[in-house]
Amino acid sequence: MPDTASAAGPSGPTLNDFASFYLYGLTNDPYQQSADIGKFGELFSLVFGTHGGLSIGSSFHPYQLLNPAGVSVWYTAYAQFYAQPNRIEMFGEMTLEQAQFLVAPPASFAEFNVWPDTRLTSTENPVFGRYIPFVLPFLVRKSPEALRWDAEFAAANGDRERLGWYLEAVKEAIKFVQPSPAFVLGFGEFDEQHPERLIDRFMSYRDLLR
Repeated sequence: MPDTASAAGPSGPTLNDFASFYLYGLTNDPYQQSADIGKFGELFSLVFGTHGGLSIGSSFHPYQLLNPAGVSVWYTAYAQFYAQPNRIEMFGEMTLEQAQFLVAPPASFAEFNVWPDTRLTSTENPVFGRYIPFVLPFLVRKSPEALRWDAEFAAANGDRERLGWYLEAVKEAIKFVQPSPAFVLGFGEFDEQHPERLIDRFMSYRDLLR
């Protein structure tokens, strides 16, 4: 009798096989797109090092990261990847060859959806009308290897002067999708259960920007 369960084969990686990371900073135009696979690959390698994963072909205002149903751009990127018939092979390339792929988010994420946390609105904090927050999201294959961002910070013992060359390199690398006057403030991991922690990162710079 055939084994019907094994005949179905593996369904593919789950969202738990990925981490939802982002670069964040300030700009004059947060929502910009690019389909430049090569430039996204260079940026991905600069930030993450030898890891596989997905770049999402757009930068966003934080209030574009969740749609009205609460679905994030990271989840949507995973769903697009999962819809590929060769997803298992692609995931194998991410794992064995640290391959990086590019997905384009649905146009629906162009819409602003102000969360219950309104701290980044210009009404509540006018400074964010002049210095507009942006986020560049990525889905990264989980691995025991350190991310390059973390490794560079560890090597510099958190000394931003010693990190100057690296932060400048990241600033230059984002110009294809976030040109000057945009600049990067930092790097983080998005928590679907606590999206307000992303808002906290921008708020920590509010008084410096005034």
